[in-house]
Amino acid sequence: MPKPTKKSPKPRKPSRQQAEEAIRTLLLWAGEDTRREGLVDTPARVARAYEDWFSGYKENPIEYLERTFEEVEGYDEMIVLRDIAFESHCEHHMAPIIGKAHVGYLPKNKVVGISKLARVVDAFARRFQVQEKMTAQIANCIQDVLQPKGVGVVIEAAHQCMTTRGVHKSDVTMVTSQMVGAFRKDARTRVEFLRMIDANR
Repeated sequence: MPKPTKKSPKPRKPSRQQAEEAIRTLLLWAGEDTRREGLVDTPARVARAYEDWFSGYKENPIEYLERTFEEVEGYDEMIVLRDIAFESHCEHHMAPIIGKAHVGYLPKNKVVGISKLARVVDAFARRFQVQEKMTAQIANCIQDVLQPKGVGVVIEAAHQCMTTRGVHKSDVTMVTSQMVGAFRKDARTRVEFLRMIDANR
């Protein structure tokens, strides 16, 4: 029986100076003169932008869901947060993904502050992503930590790797969904969630 292969260690994180040098190299490769006034500070600016765009790698979404509230007078109906705007980046082309997420869950004895649901979306969005994976990550994280009766997540997003390059198809939106627990097993619960996120549109 073959021995399991050992995973190679994660590559060491480059220094800020190395990151800026890599950006300078890309500018040169694109045909630019990095010495001209408009580009002298661009490597530093891009590095700072990356710190913002990919801050999700420093965040633990589980921590956002650990503080819950049980004094809800027995409330056990669906809770839905619609239209959570997010910006992410495609891991294949490093191009922006701009969209919104809709998150719903059926509580079981406890609820979480609604801002925490938005923070969970951001924590996963601010990484290099594939939309399908991000949708599942958000749903599974909420299910694993809160242990509700079920979770539903729908994401609608435009991918600039498709709209600004390649086939150049603008106004195209990709929709993904992940249903867990009651949202998957009970068609009525799923339909109620989908109606709630589509209400008054």
